[in-house]
Amino acid sequence: MRKNSIKNTRINMEVQRELSEIIRREVKDPGLDGAMVTVVSVEVTPDLKYCKAYISVLGGDEAAQKALEGLKRAVGFIRKELAGRVNLRNTPQIKFILDQSIEYGVHMSRLIDDVTVGIKEREDQEEESAAWWDEPEQ
Repeated sequence: MRKNSIKNTRINMEVQRELSEIIRREVKDPGLDGAMVTVVSVEVTPDLKYCKAYISVLGGDEAAQKALEGLKRAVGFIRKELAGRVNLRNTPQIKFILDQSIEYGVHMSRLIDDVTVGIKEREDQEEESAAWWDEPEQ
């Protein structure tokens, strides 16, 4: 099975959906209390032995690290639940990886907004100064 085959893509989607559901409803770990954990993407190897689950956590870096530690503690439970929900030949070993692309995107969007506001303010100031020079004296 090739890495980007349709079968592998379907397996990735199914594992992602089930992992999201398990983390949201089943895992009871103090590190996850109050944390909004999202499974962004999942990559299951073609031999179904290993799985990389990219997660995003709403909150600061401290909340993200606590959530990641909580998921690592609960990985055995999560794997057992996944085995019961998804019918695969092998249940993959799960490795959780913190994905900060969403936070990075929000940060870049904020920077772009700041630049556009600065340009707009500069244009407004230039228009005001040009209007002052153009006024006739009485």
